[in-house]
Amino acid sequence: MPEPRSIEDLPFYAHLEAEESAPEEGELFDTALFRDVSFEGVHAGNLRFLESAFTGVDFGQARLRRSRFNDVWIDDCRMNGADFAETSWLDAEFGRTVLGGTALFDSTLTRVGFFGCKLVGTNLRNAELRDVTFTGCVMQDVDFAEAVLTNVSFPGSRISSLHVDGMKAENVDLRGAAEIGIQSGYGSLAGVRITHVQLLHLAPALAQSLGLILDD
Repeated sequence: MPEPRSIEDLPFYAHLEAEESAPEEGELFDTALFRDVSFEGVHAGNLRFLESAFTGVDFGQARLRRSRFNDVWIDDCRMNGADFAETSWLDAEFGRTVLGGTALFDSTLTRVGFFGCKLVGTNLRNAELRDVTFTGCVMQDVDFAEAVLTNVSFPGSRISSLHVDGMKAENVDLRGAAEIGIQSGYGSLAGVRITHVQLLHLAPALAQSLGLILDD
């Protein structure tokens, strides 16, 4: 399984400069380090973060719509109730971060890794995910409805109550997941790879979704 990087491993680590204030609308941050800063309740969209790091940051109830995050590293942060709708993430890494009720709908995630994160009620409806890995994550009630997933995998992750209605998948690999539970959208699983054992586990719910009557 892929391993998360430490902050010292970042190619831009030596250039990071500490930022202590919350952002304002449209602000640009380049090689910024946010450590133990509170973004709680901040309303500031259209932000740009380049080669920046966040550790111990509380994004609770923040509204950062249409912001861009390029080459960012996020560790031990809390994003509960945060609004990241319509954001763009490129070459981003999340570690040990909680995304509870986080809004990421209509967002674009490219070459993004999640490591040991907890995603509960995370809204990724109509999002585009390409080359994204969820490693050792807990994913509960995550919504991928109408999303487009390409080259996405879930090694070691525990997934329950997943919503995939209308999802479009290409080379989506669930074989490495430690646990799989799908709440809705069985008809949208074309292009998803699973094991025979996983198929047996999903069979009762799959049969019910198709209206099959099991009669022995």
